[in-house]
Amino acid sequence: MAAGVLIDYESLSMRDRRALGQLDDSKQRSGEDREQLYPAVLRAAASVAVTVRCVGGIDSRGLHITNMQALGRCLERVAVPGATCLSDGFRLGDHCRVEHEAVVDGDARSAAIAAASVIAKVTRDRYMHRIAAEHSEFGFEGNVGYSTPEHRAAILANGPCSLHRRSFQSIAYSQLSLGQ
Repeated sequence: MAAGVLIDYESLSMRDRRALGQLDDSKQRSGEDREQLYPAVLRAAASVAVTVRCVGGIDSRGLHITNMQALGRCLERVAVPGATCLSDGFRLGDHCRVEHEAVVDGDARSAAIAAASVIAKVTRDRYMHRIAAEHSEFGFEGNVGYSTPEHRAAILANGPCSLHRRSFQSIAYSQLSLGQ
């Protein structure tokens, strides 16, 4: 999942300016913190784009290429003339049709990148919570799909479900002969 955010700095309230001042690397924030930042990001945004890719597409193209394509699509959807588009960590090359700059450690250096990261992570976490009941054996409500020891044990015990990437290199997958 990827997201892009165009922030409308001119119309930000003081409350939202303070909230956006708290943005940093969203991976260092708890899910609760990201949920609290989410409405402030939406209020500050002139435009938001989220792109989701399916498991089959990731498995056929690879995670890195799929991520670059998804991020490129998001940047194209929020780009406006005169705005500088930023990507987190690397240039997107042919995967993006708008001019953009790569920002190393973008979550920590750019409010727009950090805001997009919050949108992407909250959207993904909410999806994982919604589908948790359908796949209760995997504990998605707690691990939100990340490779925790409990999640790996559930894969070993139950085999992967339709949401698991077959190309993912995991100890649990290699023990099931699925990661090759």
